[in-house]
Amino acid sequence: MSTEDNGDRYRAPALDKGLDILELLASTEEGMSQAEIAKALERTPNEIYRMLDRLVRRRYVVRTQGDRYELSLKLFALAHRHAPMRRLVSHSMPMLRQFARDAEQSCHIAVYDRGNVLVVAQVDSPGYWGLAVRVGSHVGLLNTGSGHVLLAFASERERQFMIEEHEFMPHEQAPDDLDARLAVVRERGYEMMDSQQTTAVQNISVPILGPHGSVVAVFTCPYLKRIDVSDAPDSDAVLAMVIRTGQDISHLVGGA
Repeated sequence: MSTEDNGDRYRAPALDKGLDILELLASTEEGMSQAEIAKALERTPNEIYRMLDRLVRRRYVVRTQGDRYELSLKLFALAHRHAPMRRLVSHSMPMLRQFARDAEQSCHIAVYDRGNVLVVAQVDSPGYWGLAVRVGSHVGLLNTGSGHVLLAFASERERQFMIEEHEFMPHEQAPDDLDARLAVVRERGYEMMDSQQTTAVQNISVPILGPHGSVVAVFTCPYLKRIDVSDAPDSDAVLAMVIRTGQDISHLVGGA
């Protein structure tokens, strides 16, 4: 039996039709009419109608003014609720350990999770002191370096969805100039800000980018200046290490 025969043996035409519609709408920014979708997929409008109706009712697709259809953000939400964390963590841990040794600082990786930021990996500094955020902890979206990077490198629609889904953490306050702050982060490629939770800590955060340039996670170092060792890396040196490590992890997970 040929490979093609094997592929056709378990065909599910209705499922294929729905996936074709989702993939088509994902490639457009202004939405499409039912007739345009049917023409692009070489199907009749009647074939498309029922599938579009189900996708709208299940909220994967929204119907806009002018009877046009576009993707909702439901797939975005689902992707972040069940991201391939095991692969990301297992691939990045050696680089986190190397960074901690070179920078003499702790570090962690965080992802977007239902309106806030979830820490999924962490490595302590090699010395007897340091600041660490526990794996499994949720931190604020609007007042942390990790949150700012996730927002800054999301698309405009994704960013709006994230903010709408956000629930404030205890004592969390959004900066008055959040939009301007995110623009700066996006332009320079990283966030470097004083911690809003404790004094004497600078959060240095960079995006981990996926295959299509979208942000899938954030690499952060809660930098503490050492005064007991004269040759310890300073904040500029640690920033360079954070940027390089973020790029290396992005390459490993298929990003830019």
